[in-house]
Amino acid sequence: MTVQVTERDESKMSHEGQAAGLRIWDVHQQGQLVGMFHNEHEAHQYRAELENLENQRTTQ
Repeated sequence: MTVQVTERDESKMSHEGQAAGLRIWDVHQQGQLVGMFHNEHEAHQYRAELENLENQRTTQ
């Protein structure tokens, strides 16, 4: 499985979000957006959770 965490590009954010200085981290699983977080640490925690769940499924 491929799970990636990337910081959202400003070109994909609203003008209001850019003006407020918001930063958003996207979590993608197999190319699909599955989560958005304002905190990078939380995004990586979610990525790890997804990877753990996938590992559990493959070992069963």
